[in-house]
Amino acid sequence: MSKKGKVLMAMSGGIDSTVAALMLHKEGYEVVGITMKTWDYATSVGTTGKKETGCCNLDSFNDARQAAVQHGFPHFILDIREEFGDFVIDNFVEEYIAGRTPNPCVMCNTHIKWRALLKRADALGCEFIATGHYAQIHQHTNGRYFIRKGIDETKDQSYVLWGLQQDLLSRTLLPLGTYHKTAIRQMAHDFGYPELAKKAESYEICFVPDNDYRGFLKRNVAGLEERVAGGNFTDKAGNILGHHKGYPFYTIGQRKGLDIALGKPAFVTAIDPDTNTIVLGEEDDLKGNEMQVAKINWIKYEGVTEGMELITKIRYKDKGANSTLHTYQNGVTVRFSEYVKGITPGQSAVFYENDDVVGGGIIQRAEQPFT
Repeated sequence: MSKKGKVLMAMSGGIDSTVAALMLHKEGYEVVGITMKTWDYATSVGTTGKKETGCCNLDSFNDARQAAVQHGFPHFILDIREEFGDFVIDNFVEEYIAGRTPNPCVMCNTHIKWRALLKRADALGCEFIATGHYAQIHQHTNGRYFIRKGIDETKDQSYVLWGLQQDLLSRTLLPLGTYHKTAIRQMAHDFGYPELAKKAESYEICFVPDNDYRGFLKRNVAGLEERVAGGNFTDKAGNILGHHKGYPFYTIGQRKGLDIALGKPAFVTAIDPDTNTIVLGEEDDLKGNEMQVAKINWIKYEGVTEGMELITKIRYKDKGANSTLHTYQNGVTVRFSEYVKGITPGQSAVFYENDDVVGGGIIQRAEQPFT
């Protein structure tokens, strides 16, 4: 038995999780590698003929297993397609049908991946679970565990981890949080895997590896095109500007692919699924200064005080904006000190105190979407 403890390491076959596993192994942890099969790539793409690049493919499984075998620790493949599909994919489809824009990676981390890891960790006698995310976990003086940004700002993934609850955080190791990506690439070389340092990173949704979410919806929702075809583009005053292909195929802030000529740039500023209407406007019409957020998970504290000042991010690559939080029965109202662009229902709002994640939730609606 290792003095460091036994850890179940989620290995995708990519550079980050592989190096993280080898780091823990070198540090003296008893590592057990596990690769989760969430989706069948062959069933998720259309006829684009694009090369398989997602994380859930045979090459990735083999790369993860090879690293484990070469370094003398066990590796398993865990089939979670049923539980993944029942929640993450169903939620993905339902959100678009409801006129919102989902974030399936957040949903997967929050409801599926970590819970699946913890369940198998308990079965295998592992004290810890670990992943290759660029973020840190610390324990506050109040006893609560919380997430802190990774020191590599270009790779920080704290935004997608806001949904993790205390029982998960208390047993999670994130070895990469205090490293820059350049250092991880060098470690891959040092461990004898120079090809990993060159391996292309996957940014696609694992079950939409061709990046065509519209095609995915068409293939997985019977009769969708016929049900939503022929809706109207309107301006914010309700004047009809033209016809669109169906509201689920558009997202807030979209400018390209609208197939409508107005003589000036047009942006999707609102989506009304009840009337199958897409509202178009100018870029300034995307600005808002207030939104409602629900399904909150508080991390650093048990809650927030009324009017607490925090930095709020409304998308993964958002730099964040100063805001105050005001509680109501089902969540919080976030009031920004300046206008922010592209508040999108269905996306995550994550609240930061400096670099620490205080909590997060799902954006329900923008209260003042237009200036």
